[in-house]
Amino acid sequence: MASTTSSIFRASRPLFRQSTFGGAAPRFAYRQNFYQQGSRRWQSTTANEQQGWFKRMWESEIGFKTEEKGAFEADLYSTQWALVIAGISDFARPAEKLSFTQNFALTCTGLIWTRWCMIIKPKNYLLAAVNFFLALVGIVQVTRIGMYESSKKKSAAAVVEDAKDDVKENVKDVKDAVKAVKP
Repeated sequence: MASTTSSIFRASRPLFRQSTFGGAAPRFAYRQNFYQQGSRRWQSTTANEQQGWFKRMWESEIGFKTEEKGAFEADLYSTQWALVIAGISDFARPAEKLSFTQNFALTCTGLIWTRWCMIIKPKNYLLAAVNFFLALVGIVQVTRIGMYESSKKKSAAAVVEDAKDDVKENVKDVKDAVKAVKP
């Protein structure tokens, strides 16, 4: 019953327009503006060319306001921005205090989701941006950790060489002391 009623009303919409009766019926006055002016269906391409950048971006299917409910809100309030900010604040921490596993996971997450945001339709550039910066922060931190670990290995080898030289000198001093004691 409901589908029959709704299809009858859809078919009769042109009858209730202002031009048909000379005056709009009050209960259908709000529909007139929607069907004639506010709908994308009635917009021409010249109207889009005259709009400013922000208006075009707002109305675009890949812009700020998307068809997917809450997509912009999810990007705006995303906790990933907090991860990016926390990663940037970790630049001041010494590399020995950073976790390689955690930063590698953030790097992989950022790279995978940046790629995924470019594959889906409509493309979600805002989510791609936050994931791109997440990957950049992760790459910087993983590089810092790697450089610290390699310098630590090099310095350990240098410490071992210094220790060997010290032991050789001490052994030589002990031998000289033993020779001095023997008559």
